[in-house]
Order: sequence, then structure tokens, then C-alpha cells
Amino acid sequence: MTMTPTVTLHSLPLNPGNFPTLSDALDYASLGETGCNFYSGRGKLAHVLSYKDLQIQAKNLAKKLNSLRLDRGARVALVADTNPDFIRFFFACQYAGLTPVPLPISLHLGGHQAYVTQLRRLLESCCPSVAMAPEGLVPYLEEASQGLGLSLIGGPEIFASLPEDESQLCPLAPHELAYIQYTSGSTRWPRGVEVTQAAVMTNLAGIIQNGLQVTAGDRCVSWLPFYHDMGLVGFVLGPIASQLSVDYLSTRDFAMRPRQWLSLMTKSQATISFSPSFGYELCVRRLGEESPEQFDLSHWRIAGVGAETIRAESLLRFSSTLGPSGFRQESFLACYGMAECSLAISFAPLGQGLDVDQVDGDCLSNEKEALPFIASLSSEENGRCSSFVNCGVPLPGYEVEIRDADGFALGIRKSGTIFVRGASIMSGYFNDPATTDEVLSADGWLNTGDIGYWIDDSLVIIGRSKDMIIINGRNIWPQDLEFLAEQQPEVRPGDSSAFSVSGPDGEEMAVMVIQCRDSDPQKREDLVKRLRALVYQELSIPCYIELIPPRSLPRTSSGKLSRSRAKIDFLSRVQWDVLAPMLSAS
Repeated sequence: MTMTPTVTLHSLPLNPGNFPTLSDALDYASLGETGCNFYSGRGKLAHVLSYKDLQIQAKNLAKKLNSLRLDRGARVALVADTNPDFIRFFFACQYAGLTPVPLPISLHLGGHQAYVTQLRRLLESCCPSVAMAPEGLVPYLEEASQGLGLSLIGGPEIFASLPEDESQLCPLAPHELAYIQYTSGSTRWPRGVEVTQAAVMTNLAGIIQNGLQVTAGDRCVSWLPFYHDMGLVGFVLGPIASQLSVDYLSTRDFAMRPRQWLSLMTKSQATISFSPSFGYELCVRRLGEESPEQFDLSHWRIAGVGAETIRAESLLRFSSTLGPSGFRQESFLACYGMAECSLAISFAPLGQGLDVDQVDGDCLSNEKEALPFIASLSSEENGRCSSFVNCGVPLPGYEVEIRDADGFALGIRKSGTIFVRGASIMSGYFNDPATTDEVLSADGWLNTGDIGYWIDDSLVIIGRSKDMIIINGRNIWPQDLEFLAEQQPEVRPGDSSAFSVSGPDGEEMAVMVIQCRDSDPQKREDLVKRLRALVYQELSIPCYIELIPPRSLPRTSSGKLSRSRAKIDFLSRVQWDVLAPMLSAS
């Protein structure tokens, strides 16, 4: 039997996320004809799950879960592969009064034991009663959960064999947890963010109504992982809360064949899709000399970008390369958010494209003020220019302040730490009150750990405070170093990671680790010398540069480069007695 994807245009009146709970949102979406469509890496339609079928199957599965007699709110760990089973189980938990906990699949983890170790630490953290994984990953889950006392561990078939409990379903209420979302762990070990039904529904309504201004004719495409906040909230829960059809490509398939993202956008004539900057860059890199005219991206009205520092250069390359396909630079939509706020905090205006703010980098580092960069006619007098993308105005209902080290709110173009308060903020980190108290005040203000500044009423994000490099009292942003590296022909975007370490003399020193594909010793030495000189010329600091093989830089579960792990890896292999003479020579 030939499968057909769910429709884009449908007769159900649009409700833009105005629901008390996720189960209420699915109940309404099930009255229409839209749903989820899953595609293979070759672009073939593999599974279709309408929201009507999802509701029926999730309720039946909820009755089976209730036969286990779990406590209300008990955690259900779900290894979140991109398939219909994850979504069925996630919503079965909603109807059964249980708390789903999405766990990552094995991406960028370096082998069997590394993945088992990661799973075990997450299971120990969230203390689930039962756990489910796709059949191929069940052995990993079983090994990771040994001795933890779970009631049931297995694939979907094991749970399907359970009897149905005949008592009435009692879905999760607005004040109860909707799920626990693990952060990607780019700066420390991942933490389990507690998100209530009320919090996520408030955020979804803001995203649908204000950020995206969804219309009934929209359609979504996503390759983002279901265990990441943008993938889960943005492209699993968001389409259901706005009754939109969505087409999925797995994250692994995208990584192997990024052009399939563009092919799927062409095939479905989708209007909304998001990616971190590296996803757009990967598409351009893999397209090579292929003709962009094979794609039709003229319907793509919102090309969202977020989840990491936004690289304007990568995005402009994408829009230039894919312009002949009908892609418009004005489709780019910069946004800012984090799992601790359910998902979104701010959006740039629709149809604006990228608004890049160029500031005096030296003034930003030394005075913490983002003054506009003005190039002088004399090249000797030019300062250092740093560029950041404007991430727009906070969603309604948020209070946002940028504060200095003493906690005082700062004005326009003064850089400091971003604090947020509003109805979408997390309840806390699961089973971790100490870390919760570090970032969430008694009156509801969340310390995001991000550094930014205001331009009028719009937010500009500089980076994570924990990533800042401080040399001789100067604040230096790692992306400034990484940008210099990535301007070299040998270095691709995303192939460098900068951080600071305490050197053999106890002083902080800058380090940059770069993935290098060239094996010629002389060319490698030339690259290192060139970059050392360039960093000193631009930033007036020495920098130790290490070249490592391709695909060696550590990434988080969501695919972002992890500077903290790169630093740990560097320190594990550095030999200070060998390195010290090299440092003094540089």
C-alpha cells in the first residue's frame, strides 16, 4: 500500500497554542487531518502518523503503562530516536500522568562504553521507574541500567504486550511536570530541567503567535534531535500545538546527507525549518559544485537559526549559494533561548533577515561596552571589529535584565549577564536543589549564564560567561579566536575550539585546538605560525595552537562543539615540560 504524507492545508480552525496542557493540544489536533511524516536518509517516506492516530495509540499505550501501577509523576526514560515510537510514548505519559524523560541516542560519543556511561549517569540522575529504547539500542539501555531497580526495560514490543488498565485516564494537569529536558552539556555535565505543563504551553503560545506568527498554511521540516529543546519543543510539540504537519529526517541521516534537508523542503514545500549555524554551513560544504537550482526553496518563509552562537558568515554563504533555488536571505530568523526557559526567549522580526551589529572589539573586551565599530581612514588607527547577530525582542510575558557583576541592571550597549523571569521558566533542576539555587532566585529570576547587551529593546548575545577567556584582566571571547582560525583556507567553520588553561607558571594562557586535514608537516607548521602571529596582531595575546585530526573535537549531545570538554581533553594529553619551551618561543 502506497503511503501519502499528511496534508498541509486542512479544515480545522487554527488554535495558536492556547491550551492548558499538551494532552489538550493533541486532543484538538486529532480532530484534523495533519500529522507527522518520517523520511529515510534516501528521501523515502517511511512512516506516517496522523495526530488522530497518535491520540488513539497514545491513549491505548497509556492504559498499558497504568497497568504497571507506577506512582503519579514517575519518570519514564525514553531514548529519543527520530521515529513514531518516541512520540507515542511521550504522549502516552501525558495521558497516564507520568513524566517522560527524553535521553540522547548515540551521536558523537566515541563508542559503546562511552554511550553506556552517558546513559547510566542520566538514569542515575532522573531515577526512572521504567525505560524504553528502540530495539537496536535496548542492549545499551539494559547495560546502563543494571542495578538501578527499574520495573521494566525494553523496546516498544515489550510495552505493547502489557495488559490495558481499564481505569479512567487522568492526564497531567497544568501545574504538573510535562517532561524533564536534559541540557546539552556544553559547559558542564547535563542537568535535568523540570518543565511544567503551564510553562511549556505558555512558551509554545508565544512562539506560535509572536515569534513565528504561524498560519494555517504552514508546514514544518526538522532534522533536529528529539532530545534537544529545539527539536522537542520546537518541532514535536510546536506543530501539534498549532495543528501543523511536520516532516522528519533523522539527525544521523542529515549528518550523512545534508542535501536531503533541502530535498525534503523542496518535496513538501515546507515553510518553517530551523537549524544551528553549522547545519546551514554543512549544506553548503556538501553541495560543492552541484547546481542549487535542483531545489525549490521559494516557500521557505522562516529559516530559523539558534541553539548556539549565530555565525552570520555561514548563513550569508548559504543564502548566496541557495539563492538560485528561490531561498531568500530575508527568511533567516535569529532567535535566543534555552531549555531552562522551555525553549524560546526572543525572536528577531519576521522578514528582516540577519541584523549584524559590528562593535569595537577592544572596547567590548576592556570596557564591557558594545560601541559601534567605526573604521578610520588610516588603517593604523583601526580598532578590532567584532560582529554579533541581533536576536530580537523578548516574547511577551518575559522580564529580561542585563546585569553587571554586582547585580545592577545595565543600560543600552553595556555588556553583562542576562537574567530572565517569566511563566516559561523551569521549576528547577531535577533532584539538584544546590545547582537550582545557584541560577534561580527565590523571586523567580533565572541567571542564564549568557553574556549580552541591549540595542534599544533587542537582545544581542555574545556568548557563555563560562567560556570567556580572561588574560591579564582582559575579557576575550573564544569566538573571536575561532573566527580568526576559520578565515584560514585550511580551517572549516566549526573546526576550532578556543579556551584558556592555567599554564605551567600558574598564569592563564589562551589555547586553540584546530581540526586539520593536511598531513604535510611544513604546511601544518606554517598554519600554526600564521595563526599565532595573527592572534597576537589582532588581540595582543600569545596563543598556543594545537592541530588535531578531523572529527576529534568533542561535541554535545545536540551536535554543538563543547569548549569545556575540548579543554579537558587538551589537559589530559598536554605535557607541560615539553610545551613550556614552545610557549616561551611564541
